[in-house]
Amino acid sequence: MNKLAAVILSLFLVCGTAFADTPKDSDAPTAKPKAAAAAKPAEKSDAAIAAEIEALRQSLLAQQEQLNLLKEELAKRDRQIDEARAEAAAANSKAAEATSKATEAVAASSAATSNTEALTSTVAALKSDPIFGTNPNTNSGSSQVQNADDGPVAIRYKGITLTPGGFLAAETVSRNRADGADVNTSFTGIPYTGNALAHESENQFSGRQSRISLLGQSKIGSATASGYYEADFLSSGTTSNNRESNSYTLRQRQVWAQAAFESGWIFTGGQQWTLATENKKGIFNRQEDLPQTIDAQYNVGFTWARQYGARLVKDFGGKFALGVSIEGPQATIGGRGFSSVTTINNGAAASVIQTTGATSATTGNFFLNAPGVGGGLLNAFDSTGYSVNKAPDFIFKAAADPGFGHYEVFGIVSVFRNRIYPCGVVGTNANDTAHIGVVGFVPTTLTCVTDANPASTTVSALGAANDTRTGGGIGVSGLWSVLHKKVDLGLKAVGGDGIGRYGSAQLADATARPDGSLALIRTGHALGRAEFHVTHKLDFYLYYGAEYAWRASYQGYNAITITDTAAIPSNGTSPAIPATTTTAFALNRIGGYGSPFANNSGCSTQAAPVNDFNPSAGGTCAGDIRIIQEGTAGFWYRFYQGPKGRFQFGVQYSYITRDGWSGNNTATGVIGAATLPGVSPKANDNMLFTSFRYYLP
Repeated sequence: MNKLAAVILSLFLVCGTAFADTPKDSDAPTAKPKAAAAAKPAEKSDAAIAAEIEALRQSLLAQQEQLNLLKEELAKRDRQIDEARAEAAAANSKAAEATSKATEAVAASSAATSNTEALTSTVAALKSDPIFGTNPNTNSGSSQVQNADDGPVAIRYKGITLTPGGFLAAETVSRNRADGADVNTSFTGIPYTGNALAHESENQFSGRQSRISLLGQSKIGSATASGYYEADFLSSGTTSNNRESNSYTLRQRQVWAQAAFESGWIFTGGQQWTLATENKKGIFNRQEDLPQTIDAQYNVGFTWARQYGARLVKDFGGKFALGVSIEGPQATIGGRGFSSVTTINNGAAASVIQTTGATSATTGNFFLNAPGVGGGLLNAFDSTGYSVNKAPDFIFKAAADPGFGHYEVFGIVSVFRNRIYPCGVVGTNANDTAHIGVVGFVPTTLTCVTDANPASTTVSALGAANDTRTGGGIGVSGLWSVLHKKVDLGLKAVGGDGIGRYGSAQLADATARPDGSLALIRTGHALGRAEFHVTHKLDFYLYYGAEYAWRASYQGYNAITITDTAAIPSNGTSPAIPATTTTAFALNRIGGYGSPFANNSGCSTQAAPVNDFNPSAGGTCAGDIRIIQEGTAGFWYRFYQGPKGRFQFGVQYSYITRDGWSGNNTATGVIGAATLPGVSPKANDNMLFTSFRYYLP
């Protein structure tokens, strides 16, 4: 097309020149022929014609040169267009290829991101877990090369990351005073010297602290859903024993579900560590800062419970967190001397005066806990029973991580309820057969104090009513890592009324007044800690803790004892003996917790055993605990830690003391009675633990 346009343009230029040199018909002369002939000029010379032809030729050459230039320009443009088309085609091809690769990259990136998130979450969980995690201060910093047979850190199942964990343990404990316990020490059971067990040592060998766990995690929209299960064998059924099979039951430690949102809101429900237990950072489950002890009861002064909790936490960027939880309470009661009526029924043999087969029954004027119902899946053999709770415990907590240290402050609100029976402890000895006919006898009478029947002396439920008491406490704590995170220091203190069971020693929450109403016992506990990360394989720890309970004693308790003796018929050698009833009153007595009039006269006196399976607990000894203290030192050495798991060995030594409140050195327990100097019972124990464990990788 371009070449055809050039040819047409050339012809037009040539023709245009020719027409320009040709005279028009209208321009021809109109003169007469004769005049024209007379005026006709002379013919042009050959030289002039040649010059004109040359000029015309030069003009054509110039025009041809212009045409050539146009042709070259057109050809150049054609080449540029072709090159542009080729480049465009190549660009389109590259764009399509890039788009395909980008699509593949996005898909791969998405999969990698998903796997990375799951792996990161799993690794973070593993590192922070107190069971199968490692202390960040003990890592050597060198990366482990994963072999082909290492397998995955976690298991993927239908979009859920499952991480198994736990450890297998072979452990021992030696105590110079027998406690009758496995690797979890009953701190309040350390025997006073009057107890036969205080004169014997004990050695226990156990694998029962072996633990299994399973963590499940998945992503649902903006939330991370988690579920955690943890169990060990530190429990016993009614058939468990140490004689042959050592068949101890699996124990539920933690079972909870959690939804953690990207906005910082975290909801957790199930059996978990109480919110009052300290965390390493923020307020996160599985970040509890537990003592490193082998003793499964941890250390005196440590604040903990594993119980039902529904917890709501708001985390503010890892620097500050607030939490609130409702938790399932279980009230504990201590003290003695409570008001009561005891009836003794003596059955007698046909021909002997000495009675045998005595049975007794006791009634009181209140109850706090009730026995479990086996059919309701509660332990019917737990002698302390279950609290009939009016309300859950409420716990509030604030945690701060400003950059140096971790700080917490928390509060507990506990509601206690018991049922009081004003007519539960009443009676008279006016009709006792032993007093019939006695001149001048004045009966002792305790009547029911209710308006419904104020003259009644018969034990009944008249006027029964519920009584509610509210207690609680506060606690503060701080954790610090110093010396390039080679040393961790910590201090925690808790105090309040009715919160004894939140301490590791398990001091009592409450006692009872003479009328049966509850009196909450004021308690305080504290724990100081120092943990040294000597090398990436060796940790050394020191703990000191104490728990203290104040006195809560009262005057006015009444005790009635009714003794019924059956009639004895006559025989050949003795006449018949009629049935008798005698009633004894002990009025206005002292009781409660830590009473200075409590009978401690037998705290250091041994007695003969009850039988071949029951050593004597000693003489009469109230022994209400004033303070328990424990100092602990120990270490853990990890002689292998890698992709195949972890092997470690540990040793713990603890020295514990138990000091009771001072009480009478006589059995009277009555104000004004002559007494000897007060007796403050004391007990102590030395304990040595060892542990060899293999942690799952």
